[in-house]
Amino acid sequence: MKTINFSAALKASSYLMALLFMSNAQVANAKNQVGFGSPEAVENRIEEDKKNRVLPLKERLAADGVNLALDYSLLTLGTSDNLPGTDDSAAGGMLRFYGSWDLTGKDSGSTGSFVWKVEHRHSYSDLEPRFVEFNVGGLGLQAPPFSDQKGRVTNLYWKQKLNDGRATIVAGFLDATDYLDVYAVASPWTGFVNFAFSTGNNTIALPGDATLGVAGATMLGENFFVIAGITDMESDPTSPFSDLLDESNLFKSIEFGWTSSQEQIFLDNVHVTFWDADESIFMNQAEDSGVNISASKMFGAWLPFVRASWAENGSLLGIDKSISTGFAYYGLGGEGNTLGAAVNWADTATEDQYTLEVFYLLKLFGSVELSPDIQFIKNPANNPNEDLAMIYGLRARVFW
Repeated sequence: MKTINFSAALKASSYLMALLFMSNAQVANAKNQVGFGSPEAVENRIEEDKKNRVLPLKERLAADGVNLALDYSLLTLGTSDNLPGTDDSAAGGMLRFYGSWDLTGKDSGSTGSFVWKVEHRHSYSDLEPRFVEFNVGGLGLQAPPFSDQKGRVTNLYWKQKLNDGRATIVAGFLDATDYLDVYAVASPWTGFVNFAFSTGNNTIALPGDATLGVAGATMLGENFFVIAGITDMESDPTSPFSDLLDESNLFKSIEFGWTSSQEQIFLDNVHVTFWDADESIFMNQAEDSGVNISASKMFGAWLPFVRASWAENGSLLGIDKSISTGFAYYGLGGEGNTLGAAVNWADTATEDQYTLEVFYLLKLFGSVELSPDIQFIKNPANNPNEDLAMIYGLRARVFW
């Protein structure tokens, strides 16, 4: 059995920590993002990162409507109380090149842009980081993008803003988690590692995160919004142009929400999401449908949240009911730093499973982020011999 290439992982970590940096307030960044979508939607991620560091070349290109970004991420995880014969550690990395090019309506407020994201996802170990929780008997995913899929296209779409940016339509290869059940600390790059605290609380039968489809969002007055999308359940991100809509199995969603203002949509956000997924051969999932409710509100530097999810069949992981609650605290120990803590309850076929996670995002050198993370899983659903299992790790990201 191959073990983790710690030498390669350490080299990657050293390379990350050797780069230049400066810090900025993540709260301010979130408040200044006005586009619909998750923090990891291409244009939102570029806007947040360039507040920390803007290179002259990038600044000149941005003035012409071309926004470019490159980042590398590393995640290492270790476990305790594993199932017999399973690996107790994993490490993986990801290189991403992404950007947008404003091609129409640059001075009108109704910009049309070409958006892309290409990635290389790789594992330093036989065990992919996203599957670590299964080895302690837990039902859950860890930072699902950290896989061993190698080269892939994640985003390739047209984004059209309408009504002075109050409405947006995107069409092409999308990541459903960029517009579905979004809140401020859902990102597996900068927020919680455990998917129980991200899109759908481990319940939504999601399509792949590079799926052909169309989605749209619009403000309804000053405080209410609606977001909807329809995408292909069978899209393969490693071969995006093969067998397009061959099986005609679709994922549909619609979301109704409230925010204090469009500028605060990541932070002050109350929404209810309805979704329906056809059977998927590619994702190996049965047809399913469900509802998600999420509420978060900024109070000074504190962002408390509560999120509840129901799935008719629990086809993603066997979880049909899940509730998460917790908080993020911005600026702890310096501008741009974030402390996050949350607990999740999941209704499984055996007994109730509880997950506690705490992470600390530390901004270094302006373009480097380090996040130590620890999780405790009580009553891991598939490990009845253990009452408590632990997952601990370190995440790093450097961006240009």
